[in-house]
Amino acid sequence: MTPHPRIAEVTQRIAERSADTRSAYLERMRAAAAEGPARSGLGCTNLAHGFAACSPGDKLALGHSAKPNIAIVSAYNDMLSAHQPLADYPALLKEAVGEAGGVAQFAGGVPAMCDGITQGRAGMELSLFSRDVIAMATAVALSHDMFDGALMLGVCDKIVPGLLIGSLSFGHLPVAFVPAGPMPSGLPNKEKAGIRQRFAEGKADRAELLQAESAAYHAPGTCTFYGTANSNQMLMEVMGLHLPGASFEQPGSGLRTALTAAAGRAVTGLTALGERYTPISEVVDERAVVNAVVALLATGGSTNHTLHLVAVAQAAGIELTWDDFAALSEVVPLLARMYPNGAADVNRFHEAGGMAYLIGRLLDSGLLHEDVATVAGAGLDRYRRRPALGADGLIWDEEPEESTDTTVLRGTDDPFSADGGLRMVRGNLGRAVVKVSAVEPEHHVVEAPARVFDSQARLQEAFSAGELDGDVVAVVRFQGPRANGMPELHKLTPPLGVLQDRGHKVALVTDGRMSGASGKVPAAIHVSPEAAAGGPLARVRDGDLVRLDASAGVLEVRGADDLDERPAAEPAADSAAGTGRELFAAFRQAVGPAERGAGVFGALR
Repeated sequence: MTPHPRIAEVTQRIAERSADTRSAYLERMRAAAAEGPARSGLGCTNLAHGFAACSPGDKLALGHSAKPNIAIVSAYNDMLSAHQPLADYPALLKEAVGEAGGVAQFAGGVPAMCDGITQGRAGMELSLFSRDVIAMATAVALSHDMFDGALMLGVCDKIVPGLLIGSLSFGHLPVAFVPAGPMPSGLPNKEKAGIRQRFAEGKADRAELLQAESAAYHAPGTCTFYGTANSNQMLMEVMGLHLPGASFEQPGSGLRTALTAAAGRAVTGLTALGERYTPISEVVDERAVVNAVVALLATGGSTNHTLHLVAVAQAAGIELTWDDFAALSEVVPLLARMYPNGAADVNRFHEAGGMAYLIGRLLDSGLLHEDVATVAGAGLDRYRRRPALGADGLIWDEEPEESTDTTVLRGTDDPFSADGGLRMVRGNLGRAVVKVSAVEPEHHVVEAPARVFDSQARLQEAFSAGELDGDVVAVVRFQGPRANGMPELHKLTPPLGVLQDRGHKVALVTDGRMSGASGKVPAAIHVSPEAAAGGPLARVRDGDLVRLDASAGVLEVRGADDLDERPAAEPAADSAAGTGRELFAAFRQAVGPAERGAGVFGALR
């Protein structure tokens, strides 16, 4: 299938823009690969340290560079439900790599925090910066010159982007990502959201809320709503870094175990010591990055990836911009509806046809590049088929021809929406991202007086005091990366949803994040430049008439000719001392803007 003209155009534009940085990156990676197994250059003392704990046979193999050595890097901890299943993976992967003729060593662990636990807490201010810490920790794990390939074990939020950025810094190695899968479906997300809103109104008590939340988040595996964690899994598959069909198989099943073992065997065959050398630097190219953006738009994925994909692309020498997201969103139809964009969860999406159906339909429409490298082999066509357990083990069965539930998953001939539901808005308040796929059309345009807050806690207090009972654009500023680490502001959705349900015109404008849980209330997020960097949000006042028009791409204060001359407000006094946040002061000083991925690496480029 010939690529859609817009797909070809955007890909070419990215390639031209990235020519120098991509060429320099690939030159570094190819130079590293040309040296052969790096451990062959280690001194005897260095090498002895590297395999001291191995079996005699593995010592012999590694000492003579006869077998590929695969690094295992894991984000395991048993507090995160999504990562708890990873406890058993290293032993399973070592056995699988051994069967494939290699050796595997557990190279290192990376931190993994849970945004669900830290929502609204001080710890949330460390969340985005943890992505860069994970990237650095991944590089530390791979830095010993002992490895010919790597397996990355991680699932949630900042963890997969961090693992990927770190992997790309060792881009001469082949790398496969190994997921854990979603937990079984619990309390439906719509019911959970309803109880949250009732709690915000004082109509439900803490016991009722906790019971509902515990029924929703109830078992090992990823949370089942389509937030950043599940968007991560979708992206790894469409970028060819998972095995086909691996993303949404539940933990503990025989198929999940078989897919995990197969990932170990697959990456062993991709090393420079084999016949199908496929380094991750060649997998993550301009076409794979465009495929990732297309799939994000087609599924209504997390807005966090307007930051993460930009940062990942930078790590591969590729310059991806918000304008690329906007251009692709105009031609990519919305094919999936998962909460918060619909009532279903990722398990229902998987049952309806899942990634195989989605990728097949996008390929047939020319909306994905087929001619890419993957950990499963050349070409994205391999990802049309679903895995199954056959008589002789793991097989990839027939491509699903139809969706079994068109309320969740559709083809390009009958989409939920003709575009991807992600809009870029701009005006005298800067640039921002709006996810409209979860917002009813009648709420796409809001013009109302501003009410300005410097934290989500202040907004909640005003709501509880009855001060917000009319049309309002809630401006929540000093929530950007330089101010306080850019926390997610999920606790704003219930009170603002209550106001919208009362018939008021309501919108949110913030330099903070909302991620995959954003929805219902129109929200212009990631406003750039942020208030703490001198952005216009710092000069907005209560009562200013703010217009958010997601249809026309407008974000502005109307009738404020003096906006640029107004004195900028100052953020509240820093309260970071004593909670660990002081350790991240250097990140806040060095971090780049949201448009550049909100990371320290992008700021240094």
